This record gives sequence, structure tokens and C-alpha cells, in this order.
Amino acid sequence: MNTRSLLVNVSAVLAIGAVSILFAQKLPRTADGHPDLNGTWDNGSGIDFVKPQHLADGSVCVSGCDPQPTAAKASAPPPAAARPPRNFPKYRPEYLAKVAELDENQVQHDPVLRCRSPGLPRIGPPDKIVQQSKQIVFLYDDVSGDFFRIIPIDGRPHRTDVDPSTLGDSIGHWEGDTLVVEANQFNDDSWLTDNGAFHSDQLTVTERIRRVGDTLEYQAVATDPKVLTEPWTVTRVAKLTDVDLVEATPCIDKDLNHVIDGTHHNNPR
Repeated sequence: MNTRSLLVNVSAVLAIGAVSILFAQKLPRTADGHPDLNGTWDNGSGIDFVKPQHLADGSVCVSGCDPQPTAAKASAPPPAAARPPRNFPKYRPEYLAKVAELDENQVQHDPVLRCRSPGLPRIGPPDKIVQQSKQIVFLYDDVSGDFFRIIPIDGRPHRTDVDPSTLGDSIGHWEGDTLVVEANQFNDDSWLTDNGAFHSDQLTVTERIRRVGDTLEYQAVATDPKVLTEPWTVTRVAKLTDVDLVEATPCIDKDLNHVIDGTHHNNPR
């Protein structure tokens, strides 16, 4: 390598380093030096995944409905064989029949469609974050209502005086610029995702959240040795938005009495 090539390569390395330093300097940080996660984040969740159809007789069809006009047919999902494989938890053989039964009858069994909490990690990244030095608050505006989590980040251990719940007990800590949240003490009243993906009360979930510009990179790893053969990982992204949260419309599950089709729906989460 001649001197000129060496100088060019060194200049390129220095330029890349300068860009990296500039990016790091532009990342918003709180007074204690951690990335600033405060704000409202659009994670794409909400009631839209249900896509109900209001029929002429006054009933509501959640899925498997009669074909709509031509415009709707054009946007119909491709045949199953043409769809990419879904990221779905891997179950022990003795639980596959249960998953299939819940999947086939999701409209009757899905806790979310009964106005219950989606649980973790199904609820995904928070819709709003309120960050303080010793704790961080996650607020959610989800399909079945408003939910919140208060997560200590001051080094304290998990609580032992709380009952199991759908969102569990969470504690957090920083690993560099990544917020790591560990949750345990779950009940079995929620699903990991749609299509019958139930879990047991042995579930634990580890979430990792990293801010890149105006985007949150979210990863959750669900571990449940009782029913799963291996940990299940889901990733999502959320975009910073200036549209703040408002109180969610009350969820009323009596509408499900009008459902005329019992097949499962597709949930993009």
C-alpha cells in the first residue's frame, strides 16, 4: 500500500469515527447521562388489528367475513402458502393440541377480546415513557384499554409482596445506552401473542429498549420452561410522535355476542 492510499484509508476511518461521535453527541440524554426515552412513541398497535365489519342486519363480523366489494378484495392477504413464516413460540409436544384449539376458537378464548390486559410481551413497547432517575413509567393505550407499569431502576430487587399479574413485577437497569427490564411474577391469564399462544405462571420476560434518533428499538425475550421448548424473541420499533395519549375508549366485551364467525383473526403484533 502506498502512502497516498494509507492517508486515504486513515482519513476514511477518521471520518467514520467523527460521524459516530457526532451521532452519539446528538442522542438526547437526561441529567444523569442516560439516553432520554421520555416522550410518546407510536408503536403501531391498537384496535385496527381486529378490523370488524358491521353487517346490514346489525351484527358484527370480526374475521372470516363475506368478501367485500372489489376494492377490498384487492387488499386481501395472500394465500397461506405465499406468506412468510410467522414468528411464533415453540411449544412442547404435549401442548400443541391446546395451542391449536385456542387458535381455532380465538374469538371465544382470546383474553384481549374479552377486555383483559394483553400482558407481556404481547403489549409491545410502551406508548409513552416518563423517565426519572430512580424509576421509569411505561404507559399503554392498547386494544383493551389503558395500562401502566412503574419500573424501579435504582438497583432494588423484585418485590415479593405482590400478587401475580398479566404484566408481572418489573425492575430495570442500564447496560450502556440500553434499558434492560426484567419481569417475573406472572399469572397465566394472558397470551404471548395471538393465535392461541398461551403461557404458564412460570413465564419471565426480559425487555431491551434502545433509542436510535427518534426511534425506539424494542426486543423482548419470553422464557417459559413449563410450556416452551426455547425462549421466544420478538422485536418491534416505535417512532417518536407529538400526538399525546388520551383516555382510551372503554372496552365492552358484550359486543362479542354479535360475532357471527368463529375463525381466528390475524394480529400483526
